[in-house]
Amino acid sequence: MSDFEPNIVCYVCKWCTYAGADLAGTSRLKHKPNTTNIRLMCSSRLNMEQILMSFREGADGVFVGGCHPGDCHYINGNYKTQNRIIIMKRVLKELGIEPERLRLEWVSANEGRRYIEVIDDFIEEIRTLGPIKLPSKENLIEKEVPING
Repeated sequence: MSDFEPNIVCYVCKWCTYAGADLAGTSRLKHKPNTTNIRLMCSSRLNMEQILMSFREGADGVFVGGCHPGDCHYINGNYKTQNRIIIMKRVLKELGIEPERLRLEWVSANEGRRYIEVIDDFIEEIRTLGPIKLPSKENLIEKEVPING
């Protein structure tokens, strides 16, 4: 298990978390290279099907980053995201996937160091869980159909 390097897909808000990640990079802060960032206009643009697709395509963990509550550029997008993540964790558990493989964090544009700390912590958490063991594709497909987030 010590050779396991997790693959983390990060869906991040353009206005806050992505800007925080960018600040971390321009500040030359180091973090583990296990992540792929996908920039969204708002974290609420992420739907449950995209999360399932990330796992199906090889992600060991999915990180979602958005603006702090009350700071969303789209008024209440982060509240929608929070509700969606709560539901999605229940769905993952029902599918036999550890809910801890999905993580939501609020990171603002000026929190580059916090972004690094949160990502590195999540990578270590996923490393502890080990490689993802997906249910059969048939089960994953059958159960994902009614989940159009």
